[in-house]
Amino acid sequence: MKRIFDILFSLIALTLFSVPMTVVAILLRWKERHPVLFKQERVGLHGKVFRILKFQTMVNQIPTPIGTKLRKTGLDELPQFINVLKGDMSIVGPRALTQQDIERLGWNDRYHAIRWHIKPGITGLAQIYGGQHRKISWFFDKRYTQNHHLFLDFFLVMMSFLINIFGKTSIQRLVLCRVNKKRSI
Repeated sequence: MKRIFDILFSLIALTLFSVPMTVVAILLRWKERHPVLFKQERVGLHGKVFRILKFQTMVNQIPTPIGTKLRKTGLDELPQFINVLKGDMSIVGPRALTQQDIERLGWNDRYHAIRWHIKPGITGLAQIYGGQHRKISWFFDKRYTQNHHLFLDFFLVMMSFLINIFGKTSIQRLVLCRVNKKRSI
């Protein structure tokens, strides 16, 4: 069922975002004069390496003017829907990491191997709630890996959509406010 969701959602997203993606590609090529796509090896399901696609947002490790805007809105990640169609990724799952990230985080042992039992995702619990801290990201990745289901995937997709519109901080405050209200009742 998850694979069907991934394919259908990716086809819909690529159709809906085809015009913005074309505009971004033209702007990157014409205005910033660098390759449109960034390709990097990432570790996926069962440790299999694949090439992730994103819009090129940096040149010589410095964010470009258009790239800065793309990163803030999450539009730089739209080409990953192609990775989902190819079967390398899922819409929802743990963040796709490089081998260097895995070694730097110390996640290349048996304890962390559960993370590679499902496909990495464009969005996920750690991407929405985890921030940049490795222990928090691991907590959310492990939790998702052990408890994923279609309803959670729909919820995380909706949260990601809202974050792209209103910003991560605004949505996190809203969620935390609602959680705190429920606790006080």
